[in-house]
Amino acid sequence: MNTLDFLVRKDQLTTTECRSTPDQPLSEGEVRLRIQKFALTANNITYAAFGEAMNYWSFFPVSAQDAPGWGRIPVWGFGVVMQSLHPGVAVGERLYGYFPMSSQVVLAPTRLSNAAFSDGAPHRAALHPVYNQYLRCAADPFYRAEIEDTQALLRPLFMTSWLIDDFLADNQFFGALENSFTRPVMLLSSASSKTAYGTAFQLAQREGIEIVGLTSAANVAFCEGLGCYHRVLTYEQLDQVDADVACIYIDFAGNAGLRRAIHTRFKQLRYSCSIGGTHVAQLGGAKDLPGPRATLFFAPAQIKKRSADWGADVLGQRLLAGWQAFIARARDPLKPWLLIEQHHGAEPVAAAYQQVLAGKGDPQKGHILSFS
Repeated sequence: MNTLDFLVRKDQLTTTECRSTPDQPLSEGEVRLRIQKFALTANNITYAAFGEAMNYWSFFPVSAQDAPGWGRIPVWGFGVVMQSLHPGVAVGERLYGYFPMSSQVVLAPTRLSNAAFSDGAPHRAALHPVYNQYLRCAADPFYRAEIEDTQALLRPLFMTSWLIDDFLADNQFFGALENSFTRPVMLLSSASSKTAYGTAFQLAQREGIEIVGLTSAANVAFCEGLGCYHRVLTYEQLDQVDADVACIYIDFAGNAGLRRAIHTRFKQLRYSCSIGGTHVAQLGGAKDLPGPRATLFFAPAQIKKRSADWGADVLGQRLLAGWQAFIARARDPLKPWLLIEQHHGAEPVAAAYQQVLAGKGDPQKGHILSFS
């Protein structure tokens, strides 16, 4: 059999190619999964945009000899074990986790439990363990077969959203709530993105803050309809927010010009939190900015801290409760936040990628892809 890989030029993300390579025999202790479905969101574009800086290209490397300069973007999805040379993993088992944009993947299970295992491939040893874990669906409390597509699309994003909110609260909102005569403002760029509105959903449950979503004119109505932003403004309407208000900037866009405008305008900017890079064409550095340093948020670090603070079981329970509340709202049959589109085959996968990369798709639509 052959494996299909969707490859992206690391230095030119619009350049892609789907390549077929013969499967190599498994070594003892390895398993081969058929990647049945995976989600594609702006979060995956962030993985590509920050691939070198954050080692995202390193999870599923492409041989420099075979394809110099090319990479495989990591995605979240579901796979089924189609071949196993590991006694602890059975053929037919269903797994949720971090995969390449490919038809198959080979893993080397280690640290097995009833709930999960990790990929022990040598090249992943130095990478963050959160991304190396594969959850066994039969024992996963988050898993429900009827919402697999929703889980693939929203679960990893919501986990980041929950952790951003928790991180800000854990740090007392960096003093933004202290001695403020007006409600402090949480400014969220790329407000229509799933991670942004997941964060807004969490923040909206806290008192004493105003949540302002910044988005393009085309996405204002969608963001207003979510009901978790107190105000939605276009990027050109930034001047409608009081320049003297205490505020925090939660940056999902990565737009260097917008970041500078916010740092320059708001004299009481208490924290600048960099999350993603949905505005690929406007990405840029954050040197010599007025105010606080723009600081990259790394979700696994907050997971590690809260696991130490509360224990892994309590953290898992809190995440599950947050997830259940979020998907109940996102999947509301009367007014769903998410409509799912399926894309099957190499050409539809490539077309969906270009659409998400360009940032011009309908924010209500979620893309589920497969090569079968």
